[in-house]
Order: sequence, then structure tokens, then C-alpha cells
Amino acid sequence: MTDDRRDETNRTRKAGQSPTGRGSQGVSRRSLIAGVGGGAAAVLAAPAVARAQTQIAWKMATSWPKGSPGPGMNAQRLADMITAMSGGRLTVQLFGAGELVPPFEVFDAVASGAAECGHATPYYWQGKDQAFHFFTGVPFGLTAAEHAGWLYFGGGQELWNQAYEPFGVVPFLAGSSGPQAGGWFAKEINTLDDFKGLKMRIAGLGGTVMRRLGVNVVLLPPGEIFSALQAGTIDAAEWVGPWNDLAFGLYKVAHYYYMPAFHEIGPALELMVNKSALDALPDDLREIVKRAAMASSMEALADFTFHNAESFRPLLDKPDVKLRTFSPEIVSALAVESEKVLNDIASASPLAKEVYASFSAYRAKAVDYSHSAELAALQMRDHGLQQQQ
Repeated sequence: MTDDRRDETNRTRKAGQSPTGRGSQGVSRRSLIAGVGGGAAAVLAAPAVARAQTQIAWKMATSWPKGSPGPGMNAQRLADMITAMSGGRLTVQLFGAGELVPPFEVFDAVASGAAECGHATPYYWQGKDQAFHFFTGVPFGLTAAEHAGWLYFGGGQELWNQAYEPFGVVPFLAGSSGPQAGGWFAKEINTLDDFKGLKMRIAGLGGTVMRRLGVNVVLLPPGEIFSALQAGTIDAAEWVGPWNDLAFGLYKVAHYYYMPAFHEIGPALELMVNKSALDALPDDLREIVKRAAMASSMEALADFTFHNAESFRPLLDKPDVKLRTFSPEIVSALAVESEKVLNDIASASPLAKEVYASFSAYRAKAVDYSHSAELAALQMRDHGLQQQQ
């Protein structure tokens, strides 16, 4: 560079212009770092501060043994999903049955704010309002897909929100086991007389119906079923289905296995959230909680469907296990008593009457459709595959 050119460059820099002639618009990298370094540092630090301010920690109480197949595992997946989808802004720590509160006190823990959310099933809280039964599933009720249809598109979710609102709790569907098993029995059930005096662990409206047929109903948390059967405290028990029953070892202490259940065709799992905790979240985190529950619903149903199919034959191959179905006489009696129970619930409160009316109207349409859809498709599949054997 010549001396004249060098002098011109120096004069330009002293005047606050860049050598390119763009005046103050051109700023050297060194000037940017030195002159606005403090501001840049503040900008870079701001997201970290914001993140720290918006980090929220929730506790999830559950009614299931931690990590148990089905409900326990899907509750954990849901907690992890919310944490991951929020980028860690909302972390959910899961507590198994009895770790934070007893299994049947999860609803109260969420209502009080002792836990921001909970994972269970609505009929555990039927003492609060008999209408809660319809959001789990009722005898001779809806399949898992039909139940989701009623909640998401048939007005069921609005009624569920209304039922839980007095307690400050917001409910979300969080999955289903699909059709459950009727239970394990120490003796064969051939007639209605075989029910009389039987001590059975059975939950929900199934227990109410069985009680009307002479069964001594005992409600036990899942973790106590095996020991009660083993000790002879109970003579029979229903839990979930092949996957869970195999894992719990129920086949070791009772050998007559009845399928399917009359009272839980498509029972629902739920995510309960404390309303104040939910309202305190920013809009995007509230949406994440909602959509995570919806994703968990599909994941849980797929989980149960796959593992029940995988576990079915291995369970039947266990020594002394005998698969049975309830006789037509018994099914007819169960159906008659079930409808009486539902009508009794409908008269329990104005809300229960409204829920029953909505549920019944939808169930009638679903049954009519299933005759030409799911039921017909399954029958067609069976016939077609039998022809190939």
C-alpha cells in the first residue's frame, strides 16, 4: 500500500467510516466484540434466564406399582413424554402406588395440590360421584375405540370436565387395556348359585353387579391381589388380562380363567391434573399436556393389545390353567343386573342422569354400527382364515 493510500485509510477510520465507504454502517468484528460485547452477552444470557424462570416441576401420583406392566409403564412413559416434549421446561416425576399417597387416594392428592397430576382410573373415585363410572367404562359398555369416540367427539369429555370441576381437577383420557379378562377362580363357575358366598376382588360396577348376585366383593389394590388369593382371603379376582395376569402370577394360585370380562370391554386410564397447576402453565405447555395424554392413549392401547396377544398362549400353557367363558345363563343375568345398576346411577344425581343419557344414546349407535363393522369384520376374518387351514 502507498503512503498516500495508507494516510487516506487512517483518516477514514478516524472519521468513523469504514474503508469500504459505508460510513458507520460498517463495523469491524473487533468493534462489535469490544463495543457491544456486554449487550451481546446479555442477549445470549437472556434465554438461559428465561428458561430458569419457566422450569416447572410436577409430581405424578399413581395407583399402580411403579414399573408394573401396562398401567405402571405407560404412566412412566407419559411423565417422560411431557418432560421431553417441553424441552425440560415442565418436568414430571412419577411416584408409584404408596410412594407419595396410597393407591386409592390419588384423586384427593391431585385435588389438594399435593400432587400436580395423577395416573389412575375414574371408577376408583366413584364415591365422589356415581357419574364417574361412565368415564372408565361400564358393564356391557363401549370398546376402547368407541369410548374415545364418545369422549373426543360425542360430548363425553365436556361431561367429564363438568364432573371433575367441583374438585378442581381436569381429566384426560390416557389409554385403555382393551377387553379385559373376567377373572381367576379357585373353582369352576357353572351356574348362578356358584356365585353365592364367593369372595372376589372385583372393582367398579362389575363389583356392584356381582354383589347383587350374591358375591362378597372385596376391593384390593393391585399389589395385594396375589397374596390375598394365595392366603385364601379371597376365592377369585379379576385384574386386567393375559399380560398383567401372567406378570402377577395369578395362575399359580387360581386355575379357572374366565374371558372375556362383562364389565370392562374397553376400560379407560386417566391423567388427572390439578386445575390451578394446569391454568398456571403457559399456553404451549398446557397444549403439550393435552397432546401427550392423547398420544399416550394410543400408545397404551397398542401396548396392551400387543402384549396380551403375546402372553395369551404362554399363560394357557401354564400347568392346570383352564380357560372358560361364562355360560349364556350367567351372561343374561349379568346383563339384566347391569342395566338395573346403570339406571340406579342415572337417578343418583342430575349430572349422572345427563351423562347416562349421552352415553346410552351413543352406545346404541355404536352397537348398531359394530354389527356391520368391527363384529362383522372379526367374524369374516375368522371364517376366511379357517378356510386356509
